[in-house]
Amino acid sequence: MSNGAIPVTILSGSLGAGKTTTLNNLLLGGGDRRIAVLVNDMGEVNVDADLLDGSDLATAEGGVTELSNGCICCELQDDFQTAVSRLARTREFDVLVVEASGISEPAPIAQHFQTGSRAAARYDVDAVVVVVDAYRFHSAFAGNGTVEKTETEDGGVRPLTDLLVEQAEFADVIVLNKCDLLGDDELDEAEALLASLQPEADIVRTVHGDLDPDSVLETGRFDPGAASERAGWKRALDEHEDDEHGHDEHGGDGHDGHGHGDHDSHGHSHHHDGEHHGHRHPDEAYGVTSFVYRRAEPLHPGRFRDFLADFPDGVVRSKGRCWVAGREDASLLLGQAGPSVRVESVGPWLASRPEIEQDIYRSNHPDLDWDDEWGDRRTELVFIGTDFDEGPIRSALDDCRLTDAEWDADWQAFENQFPVDMEDDALAFVG
Repeated sequence: MSNGAIPVTILSGSLGAGKTTTLNNLLLGGGDRRIAVLVNDMGEVNVDADLLDGSDLATAEGGVTELSNGCICCELQDDFQTAVSRLARTREFDVLVVEASGISEPAPIAQHFQTGSRAAARYDVDAVVVVVDAYRFHSAFAGNGTVEKTETEDGGVRPLTDLLVEQAEFADVIVLNKCDLLGDDELDEAEALLASLQPEADIVRTVHGDLDPDSVLETGRFDPGAASERAGWKRALDEHEDDEHGHDEHGGDGHDGHGHGDHDSHGHSHHHDGEHHGHRHPDEAYGVTSFVYRRAEPLHPGRFRDFLADFPDGVVRSKGRCWVAGREDASLLLGQAGPSVRVESVGPWLASRPEIEQDIYRSNHPDLDWDDEWGDRRTELVFIGTDFDEGPIRSALDDCRLTDAEWDADWQAFENQFPVDMEDDALAFVG
């Protein structure tokens, strides 16, 4: 925490998870801390103070409402930056808590306090706290698989599982709330799943949001440089890559007889990275495992689509880049959370960019895997889940790879429902 900066706790969680109840407990149990609260609702800075505390309220000038326990709530209609800057000028508080909308992710709010913004000079993000409804989370990922929907900030709808995962993956502290609704074994399983999504987060179990304020306030846990790199899928991918670099085990996988870098009779370079079976998380006792699938060959668009449409049971989270034949200029990103599967274009592969951009990037990343013909195009997918069988998933994906005959075919002639560029709608399935 920089000298004199105001610590910020970002409080996130889906609708009904218990954020407001948790916040009330912080306000009532914060001790000598003076806590200011901003509630970000659908992009507007707004708060209904009656929801936060039933005590007598005194309204101050400028739209600032002060609760009798010394906490300050801001009910400003200006934009977020104006609101936090105005609060900072008063500096009548020790800690700022920003309650995110129940349909938003915490990352954009954290960015409001990063270098370059008006708030950056006065505030430091201290921790991102995500409140999770234990019962809904367990039901969505380890229970009956019911697909709930939630709103989006642009007025649309999305599977709730997408939001739950994206919130958890950015968290420093996860408050597993409503623990009284699950048995001990179910709670252990839910906690293990959350730990697999975000291995570095502290997980605090609560009932009715009742927790020690010190577990979420002034913790110093937020690291802006590493926040987006700590998710379980990123860690699994990085660990797998480290293992490959640390072991001379880049042999073929036994499917087509082509080793890594070998060429078939048609001269095609088929890169079959080794089978390095995935790392097992510490939560293996609860059935949570992970593995990485990596191949530097294109996938057939029809067979890969069929694989996604009938996604393997037991996979809680999968994510990564896909190379689909016929989409050589589109780096496709698979994002799966429970029953929700989505593939979108996230821009071109580096190999599709101008040569000068390729040279600059490669000179700065000398360890980048690069094929003389296909560049950085490859498939790298992480699978995290419970009670799934790794072997059949690997085999099913290997069956999606192009056959020798398909290598020689016109790839653009394949029926292909995957997006061409970032302007196209994602290919999505909800089980």
